[in-house]
Amino acid sequence: MTILVVDDSKIMRNIVKNHFSGLGYKCDYIEADNGMTALQLLGTHSVHLVLLDWNMPQLSGLDFLKKARAMPQYKTLPIVMVTSESARYNVIEALKNGATDYIIKPINDKNFRDKISKIDFSKVGNHK
Repeated sequence: MTILVVDDSKIMRNIVKNHFSGLGYKCDYIEADNGMTALQLLGTHSVHLVLLDWNMPQLSGLDFLKKARAMPQYKTLPIVMVTSESARYNVIEALKNGATDYIIKPINDKNFRDKISKIDFSKVGNHK
């Protein structure tokens, strides 16, 4: 399983990877520091899950989400927003545009585990 971690902060990418690794899944990680790079990586890698920040240079997480969902091959790819944007409006906007779920930073272990455990990885195919 390959996880795409998208955040403009390397420290946050490492924190997100550590939280995911703590769940016990065997996986590989690829990383992007903005939405534009993340879109390029989607085209060149088989990705099973995207963990996505909202505020990034070049292409925001929300814009990445809209572009990915507009492509048929990514309609069912699990994309979980992991962001400090906690306003109800932002959560609704992300879910309305196809986010699989929404995790607010700072990351709470139990909340992270509960949200990720809802994803049925046995039904997640390669998205490339």
